[in-house]
Amino acid sequence: MTKPALLIAGHGTRDAAGAEAFRAFVRVLAARTPGLPVAGGFIELSPPPLGEAVAGLVDRGVRRFAAVPLMLVSAGHAKGDIPAALAREKERHPGLSYAYGRPLGPHPKLLSVLARRVDEALAGGSSAPGRSRTTVLLVGRGSTDPDANAEVHKAARLLWEGRGFAGVETAFVSLAAPDVAAGLERCRRLGAEHVVVLPYFLFPGVLPDRVARQARQWAAAHPAVDVRTAAVIGAAEELVELVAERYDEAVAGDLRMNCDSCVYRVALPGFEDKVGAPQRPHFHPGEDGTGHGHRPGHHHSHGDHAHAH
Repeated sequence: MTKPALLIAGHGTRDAAGAEAFRAFVRVLAARTPGLPVAGGFIELSPPPLGEAVAGLVDRGVRRFAAVPLMLVSAGHAKGDIPAALAREKERHPGLSYAYGRPLGPHPKLLSVLARRVDEALAGGSSAPGRSRTTVLLVGRGSTDPDANAEVHKAARLLWEGRGFAGVETAFVSLAAPDVAAGLERCRRLGAEHVVVLPYFLFPGVLPDRVARQARQWAAAHPAVDVRTAAVIGAAEELVELVAERYDEAVAGDLRMNCDSCVYRVALPGFEDKVGAPQRPHFHPGEDGTGHGHRPGHHHSHGDHAHAH
C-alpha cells in the first residue's frame, strides 16, 4: 500500500528569513524522501497557507497524508488550530483522509542540538568558560496554556541532566513569566557569572530576535555577567530525523499524546472553566487564501482537543 504523503504544518512569522527557513526545511525533507510527496504550509502570517499546501498534494493525486506540526510544544495551535484547519480541508476535498502527529519536543535529538548551540556560543567569545561554569537560560515562546509552559521547563531540566552545565533556568519571551530580564536576574542572584541565553525556537523570527535584543539590554546594564545568546535550533540533521519519526508514529497510529495536565481535560487551578469547553480555534485568514495574519482583536480560546489525540 502506498504510504501517506507528509504535510508539515508551521505557525508562520512576519520575519521573511524565518518563513524561508521553514520552506527550505520542507524542501530538504522532500529531497530526502523522493518517493514520498511532501508539502508544508502555515496557519497564519506567512505563505503558503496550509490549505494551499493541502490543495497542492491533492493536485498530485494524494488522498491520504500524515500531518506533523512543526512546533516544539503542545499549545493552542497544535491542540486546536491545526486540527481545525485540517478538518476544513477534509470537507473541501471529499475522500481525503489524514492522520495527525504530535509536536516535536522535548526529545533527546533536539536536546542534543540545544547543547551544541550552547557550546557554539561559548566557543564564539574571547574566552570559553566551559559548561561547568555556564548557566543556561532556556527561553520559550510562552503560552496561556500552562501545559505548554511546563513542557519548556521539562526541556530545561532534561537539558541540564548529565551535561555538566552549572544550571539551566527557564524564561519566556511572551505571555508567561518570568520574562528574559527576570530570568537573567534569577541567574545572577544564583551566582552565575557566565550565562548563555538559549532561544527555544526552531527557526529565526521576530520572537528569537526579541530574545536576543532583551538579553543585550540586560547585559548592558549588568557588565559583571558574561551574557551570550545562542542560535536557534535550525535545520539540523536531528530535526530532519525527528520529523521522520513523528511521521512514522502518525502513520502507525502510535501518537502517545499527554493528557495528564491538559486544561481541557483536567481541572488545573485557575483554569477550571476550560474543562470540556467547546472547540473555538481562532481565525486564520491565510488558511483560505484571503490573506495572512490575525484578525484584529482576536483571542486564543481553544477547547476540547480530543480530535488531536
